[in-house]
Amino acid sequence: MTDNSENPFRTALGELGSVLARVDGSRIDAACKMLAGAGQIVVYGCGREALQVKGFAMRLYHLGLPVSVVGDMNTPPLGPGDVFLASSGPGETSTVLTLMQVAHGAGATNLLLTAQVESSAAKRADFTLLIPAQTMANDQGTKKTSVLPMGSVFEGALFLLFEVMVLKLRDLIGASSEAMRARHTNME
Repeated sequence: MTDNSENPFRTALGELGSVLARVDGSRIDAACKMLAGAGQIVVYGCGREALQVKGFAMRLYHLGLPVSVVGDMNTPPLGPGDVFLASSGPGETSTVLTLMQVAHGAGATNLLLTAQVESSAAKRADFTLLIPAQTMANDQGTKKTSVLPMGSVFEGALFLLFEVMVLKLRDLIGASSEAMRARHTNME
C-alpha cells in the first residue's frame, strides 16, 4: 500500500492495475465460456458489489444472453445447464451462501467472484474467479493493502473485469456492436 496524497487517482489506479494483473486470464476465459453456454444466467451481489453485478447483467443482456438478477420479478428458476454468478468479496456473505445452496440443489453451476479463496463461498462454488483485492474481510490493521476504504478496490476491479469479460464474450459469441446497441432500452 502506498499513500500518494499528491495524486490519489494515480495511487488508486495503480492499485486496481496491480489487482487485475494478478487475475488468472485462463480462468476469465473459462468463466466466459461458462456464461456463453448457459441456458440461463442469474446474478447476485450484495451492497456496492450488487451495483457492479447489475451493470454486468445489463451488458450480458445487451449481448443477447439470457440473464436475470436475483430479486427481479422476472427471474426464472435455475436448473441443470444454468449458471448462478455471485459476487462475494469477503466470501462469507450469508445471502450469497444461501443462494449458492439453492442453485446447487437445483442443479445449476455456481460461478463465484471473490477475493477470499479459502472462504465458505469458495468452498461451495463449482468455479471460482479470484480477484486478489482488499475487501471488508481484510481492510483493518496490518492486513490493509489499499488507500481506498473497505471493499472499494474489489468493487472497482469488478467493474473493469466485467468490461473485459464483455469484450471477450462479444468475440466468443460473435455479437456485433450494432446488435448490442439495438438491445439498449429506449425507455429513458
